[in-house]
Amino acid sequence: MFHLRATPESALVDVPVHIRATGLPPSEVVTLVATLKDEKGLPFRSKAFYRADEYGELDLTRVPALGGDYVGVHPMGLFWSLKPEKVFRRLIKKDVMNTPFEVTLELYESVLTHVTEDVQPKAKTTVKRWYSVPGVQRMQMRKGRLRGAFFLPPGEGPFPGVIDLFGGIGGLVEFRASLLASHGFAVLALAYFNFEDLPSDLLEVDLEYFEEAANFLLAHPKIQGPGVGVVGVSKGAEIALSMVCFLKQIAAAVCINGPNTANEPSPHRYRDLLIPGAIPSPEQIRFDALGTLVFRHYMCKGLDELNQKSAIPVEKAQGQILFVVGEDDECVNSKVCAEQCLDRLRRHGKSNARILAYPGAGHLIEPPYSPLCYASWSPGFPSPLLWGGKTEAHAAAQEHAWAEVQKFLRQNLTGTKSKL
Repeated sequence: MFHLRATPESALVDVPVHIRATGLPPSEVVTLVATLKDEKGLPFRSKAFYRADEYGELDLTRVPALGGDYVGVHPMGLFWSLKPEKVFRRLIKKDVMNTPFEVTLELYESVLTHVTEDVQPKAKTTVKRWYSVPGVQRMQMRKGRLRGAFFLPPGEGPFPGVIDLFGGIGGLVEFRASLLASHGFAVLALAYFNFEDLPSDLLEVDLEYFEEAANFLLAHPKIQGPGVGVVGVSKGAEIALSMVCFLKQIAAAVCINGPNTANEPSPHRYRDLLIPGAIPSPEQIRFDALGTLVFRHYMCKGLDELNQKSAIPVEKAQGQILFVVGEDDECVNSKVCAEQCLDRLRRHGKSNARILAYPGAGHLIEPPYSPLCYASWSPGFPSPLLWGGKTEAHAAAQEHAWAEVQKFLRQNLTGTKSKL
């Protein structure tokens, strides 16, 4: 009799799942299918073909996939190779506190290239993937100008404080903040445009707004000072870099696939200082074969004389900087940008930054086992944006980077070694 087991059945989304099957005919080739429905009910699916051993057993930590959406020994391949049924859709968890994503795993006899309703699985099971652990508190942030969501871990603290920033999609994105809070960080997921009464468009990056956020964290009795960290991706990485350069409260900045200039249409302002937006290169925009927009060389093809005044003065940073870059990023030439920052630091006699570069990784480097989003729609654009990435390499980058980001934040915000 076929049995399919996945453990743990319920855990954080960044915890690996051990998938095993027993009771199969010896050396039988079977198909494993994973299905997840997002919060709008739209499905994401993946599949892989496996051969049982001579005892009729299958253990994904040991047995290679023979084909399907990936090949080789990848225990979490069914999760990170999930693809949307509706193209150009990104998987984003919105309700991070009350509901998990549920992933249904099904086992079918033989090789099935297409699963239809008239074919019933021989075994199935469901796993729950959470974005917060019991005891995490979420508080809506409406203090002065600040808008966002503040997450506190369970326990007395004090906790290292982190500001979490996403990019050009605007609004409030919470899934990374709640997950970091589940690992012991007090995190403010900060909205900065297109949310509630904030401006609908980001016409200027007012660094005093982000300074208010840092001061809020440092004034909280459960935050461990004397500094806080910031994690940003894309536009959020651009802002994070500017924050660590101008705000003395920022002790550590993680910049995931961002430029090294202020970019149009949003110059950066801090008190009386203005960094003008870099003049883009519209001729560098192209469409790929899928009709998606490729911006890789639009914002950062190397700082020419025209855009020197738009460069973020990284040499002013007192805190530590970790650049996380995907070398297959099709939105920003993020590796070149990071290398230019390191070169500028060296020329000023400083060494407070390093690069984690991942060949084959795309723009949207997210927590482990998240499906690769190769391209998706983004507000304000007439076509989907190409983010890039090769599925297997991107998955490996996400897993490695997540551990490194947490270690970096702990070392620079608490002065202690990571216990990951």
